[in-house]
Amino acid sequence: MNYNDGMSLYAIGDLHLHYQSVLKAKAQLSDPLWKDHERRFKENCERMISDKDTLVLVGDHSWGKNLSECEEDFAYIRSLPGRKILTRGNHDMFWDARKTRQLNEQFQPDLTFLQDGYLTYKDYALVATKGHTFEGPYYLNQKGQIIGWDEEAEQQAKKLVERERLRISRSLESARKDGFRKIVIFLHYPPTSVIESDSVFTKLAEQYDVSQVIYAHCHGERRFHDSIQGRYRGIKYSLVSGDYLNWVPKKILD
Repeated sequence: MNYNDGMSLYAIGDLHLHYQSVLKAKAQLSDPLWKDHERRFKENCERMISDKDTLVLVGDHSWGKNLSECEEDFAYIRSLPGRKILTRGNHDMFWDARKTRQLNEQFQPDLTFLQDGYLTYKDYALVATKGHTFEGPYYLNQKGQIIGWDEEAEQQAKKLVERERLRISRSLESARKDGFRKIVIFLHYPPTSVIESDSVFTKLAEQYDVSQVIYAHCHGERRFHDSIQGRYRGIKYSLVSGDYLNWVPKKILD
């Protein structure tokens, strides 16, 4: 099937499947939004997505610590309609970035794992990396306002941000050299922290004139507005965490 002639591109992140692993996340155990989310999400996919569509799953696919603990989770993902592209999340312990080729060899044609390089959708290049951002700890005053943060933890976060910047830069440059003028970036982490209005990721998006930046990772109502949403400097930013979308995949492109 030629997906360059596909119908629509959808995205959602943070399925956090656990068919063979122990679930320890408090929110996923108690928040009503997560109750029976696997069934609700699959029903929404079957209602909305055709076999000619593409679905990008933006990280944190499984709580499994290795591939053997993810078998039933992958079976679930395989059962979803359309072309499935998976990007890396911070909880995807099964996925060593250096072994992405092996994952693709094992799971294609059912699943495609995107890390380094790019995939195509119509006349768009799709690039992805896990990303990173500083998440504290922050120090708050009595009004809940940030008045400081752990600077040692911030320095460690900066090292991870630089690693991810290099990864996404190579992919963007590869797509541009191959003639792509329309690009969508998929990050798992948000593009900015709560104390930033810009970051290396927003600057790269502007440098390469990308169309959209799609991200996940932000769970719970108090986290939904941690980063950019909507149009910012001509680029559309969208949060696609599953609980934020109430398990309805978001249409990114027609």
